[in-house]
Amino acid sequence: GLLDQAFEEAGFCVVRGPDLLWGGDVRRFHPPAGRFDGIIGGPPCQAHSSFRHMNAAAGNTVAEDMTPEFARVVADAQPRWWLMENAPAVPDLALPGYTVSRTEFDNRWLGEEQARRRSFQFGASGGHHVLRISFAALEHQNTETTCLASEGRAGRILRNPDGTARYTPKRAWSRFCELQGLPADFLSDAPLTNEGKYRVVGNGVPLPMGRAVAAAVLSAITPAARAA
Repeated sequence: GLLDQAFEEAGFCVVRGPDLLWGGDVRRFHPPAGRFDGIIGGPPCQAHSSFRHMNAAAGNTVAEDMTPEFARVVADAQPRWWLMENAPAVPDLALPGYTVSRTEFDNRWLGEEQARRRSFQFGASGGHHVLRISFAALEHQNTETTCLASEGRAGRILRNPDGTARYTPKRAWSRFCELQGLPADFLSDAPLTNEGKYRVVGNGVPLPMGRAVAAAVLSAITPAARAA
């Protein structure tokens, strides 16, 4: 829900769909048409991640591609706009009635330490709207590898020069949260195992990245901002 949090901070009222953590299944979710202005979501990215083969080799289950379910939810709800976040290798999403633009950028371009490259596809009806992201003037002097959901179980995955993987101990929870833009005690009261906390936070969009995208969406759908 980190992308949700970023949109809430930008002033959107976010109504959440079913969550797998609490026994929900998006495949049983059928929203009514015309009730929601926008749909945001990040289907599981493992199927399109550059680390998917490393995760499989480490014994981690690779989630199935759920982008077709995201497309179905949009088709059911018929919002004015939608935003899908995923790994850079995810295919383009084409939905009837929407003009789609695609933006790909790295979390470090926002002045953050964590290197995390993501793709955002933005669809809008009634015209072509492009997301304009505001980037920092300079990158952070330090670089940290991507926070992965599997880090709590397998440790950090580092890529060797020959393309093979090596594993190092996981980062401290407080550091892991910091790199995702969260307070060090995030989820301290949540009924999750330590491994589960890493999984939940590692699957999320870094909060600074979510804020940048939420601001860009707000600008794209606001007539006064587009005119300027």
